[in-house]
Amino acid sequence: MPSPYRALFAEPGTKAFSAAGFIGRMPLSMMGIGVVTMVSQLTGRYGLAGALSATLALSAAAIGPQISRLVDRHGQRRVLRPATLVALLAAAGLLLAAHFRWPDWVLFVCAAGIGSVPSLGAMIRARWAALYRGTPKLHTAYSFESVVDEVCFIFGPIISIGLSTAWFPEAGPLLAACFLLAGVLWLTSQRATEPEPHPRARRGGGSALRAPGLQVLVATFAATGAIFGAVDVVTVAFAEERGHKGAASLVLALYAAGSCVAGVVFGLLRLSGAPERRWLLGVAAMAVSMIPLLLVGNLPLLAVALFVAGLSIAPTMITTMSLIEEHVPRAQLTEGMTWVSTGLAVGVAAGSSVAGWVIDAAGARAGYGVPAVSGAVAVTVGFLGYRRLRRPAAGRGGTVEQHSEREERHLA
Repeated sequence: MPSPYRALFAEPGTKAFSAAGFIGRMPLSMMGIGVVTMVSQLTGRYGLAGALSATLALSAAAIGPQISRLVDRHGQRRVLRPATLVALLAAAGLLLAAHFRWPDWVLFVCAAGIGSVPSLGAMIRARWAALYRGTPKLHTAYSFESVVDEVCFIFGPIISIGLSTAWFPEAGPLLAACFLLAGVLWLTSQRATEPEPHPRARRGGGSALRAPGLQVLVATFAATGAIFGAVDVVTVAFAEERGHKGAASLVLALYAAGSCVAGVVFGLLRLSGAPERRWLLGVAAMAVSMIPLLLVGNLPLLAVALFVAGLSIAPTMITTMSLIEEHVPRAQLTEGMTWVSTGLAVGVAAGSSVAGWVIDAAGARAGYGVPAVSGAVAVTVGFLGYRRLRRPAAGRGGTVEQHSEREERHLA
C-alpha cells in the first residue's frame, strides 16, 4: 500500500472501524440484486422482482437521511443497532414471504422495511472526518473509502448471484443480512473512534438539506445516479443482444474497476485550488464519457469505453465529500453525506426504469442515450448551482485556510 494510505492507519482503531465498515457495506451491492435473483428463481416473475428491488432502493433513499440525522444527534451506537434490527427483521420477513409464497403485499411491506438499513459508508467517513478534519489525510481517507465502495460493487453482486443460483435462492440476501449484522455490531462496539453526537434543541433543528450547496450536490447526483442505473440495465441488454449475456457482469466490473483505479491515484495527489471547480470538471467528464457508448458496436469496445468512463467517478465522489464538509454544519455531516447517497439512489431507480422503456422501444444501443442525456442534465444542474457551491455558509465545515482562500478570491 502506498505510504499516504499506510499513514491513514497510524491512529489507533482506524483499521478496525475501516474493516467493520467494509463488511457492513457489502449488503449495499448484494441485497437488491439478491432479491431480484431470489424472487425470479422462486416465482419466475421478473416484474415483481424488479418492483421489489425498486421499493427497497426508494425506501432506503427516504429513510436513510432520517436515520443519519438521528445518528448526528444521538451517536452511532444508540441509533445504528435498533435501525439495523428493524432492517434485519424486515429481511427475514421477506425471505420467509418469498419462500412460502405469501401475498405480494407482504413482500412489498418487508422490502420497504429493509430501507431502514443505515448508510455505513457515511458512518465510516464521519469517523475519518472526526480524526483528520482540516488535514491532507482526510482527502486520502475519502479516496480510500471510494475504493472500498467500488470493491464492494465489483464483488458483492457476483457473490450474491452466485450463492442464490448455485446453493439456494435465499442464500444471497441471507448472506447480505449476515454481513450487515456483523459489520454494525463490530462498528458500534468501537466507542473510542465514534464521532461525538451533537444534540440540538428542538427549535435549532432542521434538515441538512436546507443548505443551498447541498441541494446542488444532491440534485446533480440524482442525474448522476440515472447514469449508473441506465448503464447497468443497458449493458445487460446490449450483451444479451449479442449472445453473451453472461459477459455483462465482467464488462460492468471493468466500469467499477476504472473508478477504483482512479480513486487510488487521486488519493495520492495533493491538489490545490477550488474543490468546486474540480467537482464541476468531474461531472462534465462523467457526462462526456457517456458519448462513446452510443458509438460502440461490440462488447470488447464497450468494455474499454466503460473502463475509461469509470475513471471520472471516484475523483468526483471524493471531491463531493469534501464539498459536503464545507456546506453542511459539522453537527449534520453524516446526514449530509447520506443525502447525496439518497440522490444517487433515486437517480438509479429512475435511470434503470427509463432505460428499460427505451430498450423495449428501440433496442439496447439506443438505450445508451439515457445515460448520455442524464449526463447532460447533471452538467446543466452543476453549472446552474455553481455559484452556490462557491459560497459555503459561515461556520460550516472546511479548513480555515480554505475559507481564507475563498474570501480572498471573492474580494478579488
